[in-house]
Amino acid sequence: MFIDALCFGLDPIPTSESLKKELQEIAESNEGISILLEELKNKDPEYFNSVDKSNTHRIIRAIEAIRLTGEKYSDLRKNKPKNRFFESYKIIINQPREVLYERINKRVDVMIEEGLVDEVKSVIGFKHLTSMNTVGYKEIFEFLEKKITLEESIELIKRNTRRYAKRQLTWFRRDPESLWITPKSIDDMIAEIKIFTEL
Repeated sequence: MFIDALCFGLDPIPTSESLKKELQEIAESNEGISILLEELKNKDPEYFNSVDKSNTHRIIRAIEAIRLTGEKYSDLRKNKPKNRFFESYKIIINQPREVLYERINKRVDVMIEEGLVDEVKSVIGFKHLTSMNTVGYKEIFEFLEKKITLEESIELIKRNTRRYAKRQLTWFRRDPESLWITPKSIDDMIAEIKIFTEL
């Protein structure tokens, strides 16, 4: 999302903090997200069929836009790319999967060593916010609530981060203009990037 926003510009979709708050309250009610999903299904079946049904933020954003504009969210998102004042290149460092997963596991261990548990503990009062439902935080929340052990939460962070990385790679593969490189060294990588950007 951030890459597309940078390279192609943002669609001019309106927003309303009061409506967003209202929809968030509906999502957190007894009936939960099901009410909003039903509304989305009726008003924009195309986006309903593609959206992650567990992603409350995206569902709320879609309904917010639909209510404010009276148009389908799927149509609002199909605006033409904006003229950018710069040229962009997308370069993907394509590590072998076993290397990538090993680096992810080590990174999680370092995060724990550097105080992730205390960091999460300091914001536990904000656990209900959508922004707190992220890999690394949600697993530690479960540990702090004594639902799982610390060791189990660490393994879940590693697993969920690996899955997230896999989804990221799938997303990048949809772009035929990206350059995928598997460098043997920094010099090799720099050489490939130079050739790509000078074409």
